[in-house]
Amino acid sequence: QVQLEESGGGLVQAGGSLRLSCAASADIISGAVMAWFRQAPGKTRELVAAISKSGTRFHATSVAGRFTIARDNAKNTLYLEMNRIIVEGTAIYYCAAGRAGGPPLILSIEKYDLWGQGTQVTVSS
Repeated sequence: QVQLEESGGGLVQAGGSLRLSCAASADIISGAVMAWFRQAPGKTRELVAAISKSGTRFHATSVAGRFTIARDNAKNTLYLEMNRIIVEGTAIYYCAAGRAGGPPLILSIEKYDLWGQGTQVTVSS
């Protein structure tokens, strides 16, 4: 069974840094559009960043310049480097894979068909 497993979440002070990882149980990272989403308490799940198979990146306006998505196909791992984290960044962070093909970058949540269980990031002021 193909799975995605996030790690690296935790408690961080505002202004600090974290690196999230998403490990795939099979060779899917290289063949899929990958993304990080987050869901804050009481809010809908939102796209944080996405990366195409060729490495083209998208970052949401709210995190651009502070977060960076990256992939290591050889390690079947997706990363999210988070710097200058703000309190509003408190959420469960999920990695997701869009394996059905289509545009190089997928920004619609409905197109992602494989999800991890999420990792909690809590930002203290």
